[in-house]
Amino acid sequence: MGSSRPTVLDIFCGAGGFARGFLEEGFNIVLGIDSFKPAAMTYKANFPSAIVVADDVKVVDYSMLQDLIDTGSIDIVIGSPPCEPFTSANPRRLRDPLDRLYSDPRGRLVLHFIRILAEIQPKIFIMENVPHIMEGELRKALKAEFKRAGYRKVYFNMLRAEDYNTPSHRLRVFISNVRINPKPSRRRITVKEALKDLPPPDTNSIPNHRVATVSRRMLKRIVRLKWGEAAVRFRGDMGRTLLNYIKLDPNRIAPTVMGSRRFVHPYEHRLLTVREQARLMGFPDTHLFYGGIESQYDQVGEAVPVPLARAIAGFLRKHFF
Repeated sequence: MGSSRPTVLDIFCGAGGFARGFLEEGFNIVLGIDSFKPAAMTYKANFPSAIVVADDVKVVDYSMLQDLIDTGSIDIVIGSPPCEPFTSANPRRLRDPLDRLYSDPRGRLVLHFIRILAEIQPKIFIMENVPHIMEGELRKALKAEFKRAGYRKVYFNMLRAEDYNTPSHRLRVFISNVRINPKPSRRRITVKEALKDLPPPDTNSIPNHRVATVSRRMLKRIVRLKWGEAAVRFRGDMGRTLLNYIKLDPNRIAPTVMGSRRFVHPYEHRLLTVREQARLMGFPDTHLFYGGIESQYDQVGEAVPVPLARAIAGFLRKHFF
């Protein structure tokens, strides 16, 4: 392991879950880009030495980046483009997989990630997304796009967050120009373990730890739930049944945390607070979230789990820096 601090540029940085893992492994977070203003505020608060560009990635070009940082010194570019165009949880995603990349305006943001790679040419890049981004001809198309950007070898690394000390399930693909294969942990962290030692909510003793209100009708449903049951069911793409307002089983890991998903506390008739959901994603309690409460939930659910990000960063630190 080298003694220097490899530099990281973070595109679609969100609340900084991906970057937090790299920071904890000794990397230097240089710059983050995100058009969502509350997420940009969150990122700047948690990475005060980093430059944060709160603008649409489509208007971020090489000359702008050169004015802000030494682009030639960037070792790694990481990023998490929006997954909505690709995920099966979106009932309105386009039917043709290639249209999701080339026709959907949000899907085309992946191409802007690749454009910035072509301009900066970092030693390593990692792009996180849902496995559905490999459906149909998408995998082949992505390889071709990365090849045009100067990266002939592309790996589709499938990793489960729960294998790396994250208290919730999350299967994601990390597309990169190097193989990423961190050693999994031998144990699972349960919901009970993740939420232990938190003070009661609404006491102002810990940030982002306030109870979100629900309607009287929803509360009646919540009261009747048993562990693992959901108060809401809806259909995603291809008729897939999705669950929301799930009462967590304290002896298991949590289901996938998503921006729109709310969990019910295993012992109390209430929703988890933002801080509790953040713990299910491995965020330390010192990581602050800004914006309205719905925005905070979104930022947590759209992040890369911190323990998984740290496992990836540690693997890269060991083998490439």
